[in-house]
Amino acid sequence: MKYPALLGILALLSMPALAADPLPAFRGDPAQSSVSGLSSGAFMAAQYQVAYSASVVGAGVVAGGPYFCAKGTLAGAGPCMNMGQPPAVGPLLATARQFAHAGHIDPLDKLASRRIYLFSGSNDNTVKTQVVDVAAEWFRQAGVPSAQIAYERSLPAGHAQITPAYGNDCALTNTPYINHCESQGKGYDQAGVILQHIYGPLQPKSQALTGKIVSFDQSRYAPKGSSMAAEGFVYVPRACAEGEACKVHIALHGCQQYAGKVGDAFYAHTGYNNWADSNRILVLYPQTTTSPSNQQGCWDWFGYTGKAYAWKSGAQMHAIKQMADHLVSAH
Repeated sequence: MKYPALLGILALLSMPALAADPLPAFRGDPAQSSVSGLSSGAFMAAQYQVAYSASVVGAGVVAGGPYFCAKGTLAGAGPCMNMGQPPAVGPLLATARQFAHAGHIDPLDKLASRRIYLFSGSNDNTVKTQVVDVAAEWFRQAGVPSAQIAYERSLPAGHAQITPAYGNDCALTNTPYINHCESQGKGYDQAGVILQHIYGPLQPKSQALTGKIVSFDQSRYAPKGSSMAAEGFVYVPRACAEGEACKVHIALHGCQQYAGKVGDAFYAHTGYNNWADSNRILVLYPQTTTSPSNQQGCWDWFGYTGKAYAWKSGAQMHAIKQMADHLVSAH
């Protein structure tokens, strides 16, 4: 074998994922990572893309709003979902520029080369389409060219991640918040649409996975009070385990969609793994859990972990970045 140091990882892939082991490392470029998410994960994906725009090449925002939408308060989250008027782009963008000037997030001019996918289902009454509209306009005004923004809002979907065949009927909003929908006479493969919009044309997705979902000890990255679970997951294609250079895509679940609540529904059935398998992409599935300040297991897009929540130094933001960078740190 060309990379004998990876023999242990290959052995890991051949065994069931039981105990949470340390997060493995593979070969790759941390500056080619990307992120996507649903609901609170979508707000977090937009937040992560903006804060780390120097190294994150694209984001998928499925039923989410613009950066710093809630302005650091739980009360501010309502207008960013389904209550009241969504905030205007101008003040939100001005705040982001202040954060960038202070060094809390990367310079906004890095966004000009990034690619953004947004989605709003017409039957989504949890995060209104007007909120996702504001997110699209925020990215445009922040410098992302219109040609690099894909916005799908024609499907009659409820509040959910969309797959070609798995999950609830398209219009529903119900656990595990994964729906199957059709577009132009065939199943809508949202994971594939997101990854191809970000990375360009990809090899066809694998019909039979060659890799393995690996559990890992997430607690070493997540400080106390971060409302992150002790265990996270990563899909490792066999090509990555064998030493080929791979990219990282971070897939963020929504509220009440963490593994402790819905099992493997999000990390095994949303379609990312099949595309990743044939295209040398490691899929990182960080996990939240519930806490007194986060009773639905949401990602922090409104400040429950502290005032730095939307900055690179935010507890959850920094934890995810450390995990993503470690995944491609092997030589």
